[in-house]
Amino acid sequence: MRKMNYLLLCFLLWDLLDAVLGYLTVSIEPLPPVVVGDAVTLKCNFKTDGRMREIVWYRVTDGGTIKQKIFTFDAMFSTNYSHMENYRKREDLVYQSTVRLPEVRISDNGPYECHVGIYDRATREKVVLASGNIFLNVMSPPISISVIAADTPAPFSRYQAQNFTLVCIVSGAKPAPTVYFKRDGELIEVVPLLEPPSSAAGLQDSRAARNLLNRDLDDTKMQKSLSLLDVEDRGGRPYTEDPLKSLTPDPGLLFSPATEIIPETVVSREFPRWVHNMEPVYYFHHTHIPLSDGTVEVRAMLMWTLNPQIDNEALFSCEVKHPALSMPMQAEVTLVAPKGPKIMMTPTRARVGDTVRILVHGFQNEVFPEPLFTWTRVGSRLLDGSAEHDGKELVLERVPAELNGSMYRCTAQNPLGSTDTHTRLIVFENPNIPRGTEDSNGSVTSHNGFRLILMLTLTVILELT
Repeated sequence: MRKMNYLLLCFLLWDLLDAVLGYLTVSIEPLPPVVVGDAVTLKCNFKTDGRMREIVWYRVTDGGTIKQKIFTFDAMFSTNYSHMENYRKREDLVYQSTVRLPEVRISDNGPYECHVGIYDRATREKVVLASGNIFLNVMSPPISISVIAADTPAPFSRYQAQNFTLVCIVSGAKPAPTVYFKRDGELIEVVPLLEPPSSAAGLQDSRAARNLLNRDLDDTKMQKSLSLLDVEDRGGRPYTEDPLKSLTPDPGLLFSPATEIIPETVVSREFPRWVHNMEPVYYFHHTHIPLSDGTVEVRAMLMWTLNPQIDNEALFSCEVKHPALSMPMQAEVTLVAPKGPKIMMTPTRARVGDTVRILVHGFQNEVFPEPLFTWTRVGSRLLDGSAEHDGKELVLERVPAELNGSMYRCTAQNPLGSTDTHTRLIVFENPNIPRGTEDSNGSVTSHNGFRLILMLTLTVILELT
């Protein structure tokens, strides 16, 4: 009996307190994840039997330590206003407790709170507060995707297998997307790696491989190259006999080309000298890199032992799944060995003393990955004395007459194959330079200059005597 009286007293005190302070509850409807650019409505629901004072929306930052007002409804004056600067004001008050964000951004991601205040019935001045909270999860679909080859440009390996890595880079996503690879449209079964392998593991020394490619040719390929150069009729000597006799005359009506394009010579298009009969094992590793704007950059790596016999012209695609995408996003590349470099020489009519530029400006096919270019002079060293030159362009400064008829080889190679193209340099006479007055570097050594020095020397001797 005493216990029942105690409970009855509690209920009476609760009703009395409720009658004094007023009844107030606040709740916010949960929202599913939204996509950047969507319009979002934050609705604050409240129930009360008291007199409304105000409704305030806060954005919570820095882990809940900072609460920034974004919108206020003042019931006393029936007005509402934003607490954001004009250039940042994007919020609209739909109805007292409802705020609409017309175009959400990544920066809008985070928690929000709605605070509702009513007057205390007893004092009519004190405000009673209640609040609710919600987390706005803003997603961003990937904005870019690309596939590159790691550690390129790299040479073609004839004698040993080499590892190969494709890297798929996906940027601008939140949360991080799911990335996977396909080969010729079929999903690749991969072995996941927790840590990326060492970049040096299994790779051959590029310089050694290139020297092997350029100099260790088999007899068949060497004979093919020599036959193109037609050195049998010249006793094995390069096509640079007496430079004065080899100069090409330049009559005014002569329009013969300054370069002779030799048909393409394939040095290493044959299959490599190793056999790899097993099915390739593909390894997969990915990293997530948080960016300052709240998005994530994903780098997914696909690694395997390259086999040019079966991998040449294979189509690899990187595909991305993300909750903000209605269908997968993809980028694709086709592994292709270089074929038929297109060589351009300027000037088209080179004369003694000119600076000649020989440039590779394309191929007969689309090449991937990026090829490595090496220039050599057949049967001799380059003009600067070096054995070879790396790069798409070869520059010959102040060409001398002795380079007339010289042959230049451009080797273009990537891990899938190699190809050679030759071009012959034709040097014309220069009417501004008397015949036989240029040195081996194309510089003029005029007889008039020699005579002037001799005359000055004789004059000095006569004065001394």
